[in-house]
Amino acid sequence: MIIDNHGRALDYVRLAVTDRCNLRCFYCMPAEGIDYLPKKHLLTYEEMERMLRVLAGLGISKVRITGGEPFLRKDLMPFLRRVKAIPGLEEINITTNGVLTAPFIPELKALGIKSINLSLDTLDRERFFKITRRDELPKVMDTFYALLQQGIAVKINAVVMAGQNTEDIIPLAQLTKDFPVSVRFIEEMPFNGGGVQHPTLEWNYIKILNTLKEVFPNIQAVKNAPNATAQNYIIPDHVGNIGIIAAFTRTFCGTCNRIRVTAQGGLKTCLYGEDVLNIRDILRANATNETLLNALMHVFGRRAKDGYEAEQNRQFILPVFESMSSIGG
Repeated sequence: MIIDNHGRALDYVRLAVTDRCNLRCFYCMPAEGIDYLPKKHLLTYEEMERMLRVLAGLGISKVRITGGEPFLRKDLMPFLRRVKAIPGLEEINITTNGVLTAPFIPELKALGIKSINLSLDTLDRERFFKITRRDELPKVMDTFYALLQQGIAVKINAVVMAGQNTEDIIPLAQLTKDFPVSVRFIEEMPFNGGGVQHPTLEWNYIKILNTLKEVFPNIQAVKNAPNATAQNYIIPDHVGNIGIIAAFTRTFCGTCNRIRVTAQGGLKTCLYGEDVLNIRDILRANATNETLLNALMHVFGRRAKDGYEAEQNRQFILPVFESMSSIGG
């Protein structure tokens, strides 16, 4: 098991397989998109697999495949089959926007993928187009229903944004009445790729909860799983549950068990920090697995205490405003 310099166990890696996305959500990137890297600059599947084998040997047991939009990358399913076979990786999950996902769901089920995070900020088609700059809500909902039909657990990730989708908080929460889904409301973060900053956050986790309480006065907090990023709630007579993630307020840093690897091989030990290691460059220098292992352990022993410290330690870009598509979901 990996224990960082603050006594936190690390067992979870979020791996971006691409920086490309087929949506243009305004809170993630500008309308014209971002400058995507040439394929040669991205980790190959073989490099990702080798890295995951080393990480699994260190105690990483959970991997989440992200992007960009992971289903944009060709041959994703064969790669997932190889990842599934890596000893020590006990859980593989995926985060997707759902536009391209539906045709792959039977195979995902057969592979043993038990949970999918579906990015969905509104159930209103007009607002969906306004937020994502694409008219793709029907395809996303097809994916939602198909996942439930196959018995794959669904977590909806909804970023709450002032003046954009706050009226969707209650309709999204209502999904939990009839569907065994976890609807998670996320504070808006500064990763929009365009430098738009939020010196204060109007819709923080407290305001989100108070909005829910106005309609669901019996909403109840429940005990969270270890290392959970969300504070979870149940509403009596609802089959699903609610989560609120204080992503901007950063209340969960003290139990963070996650690391991130970007599509170009940059290792982040904190979402708000800079890359602390380039795994791609190490692998392409013909390094041994032991060399990679030693480099990983070196940076794991120097993690920031929390997201605020990681942000202050950044040398090149302050404040943070990269696109979440390039950071890795």
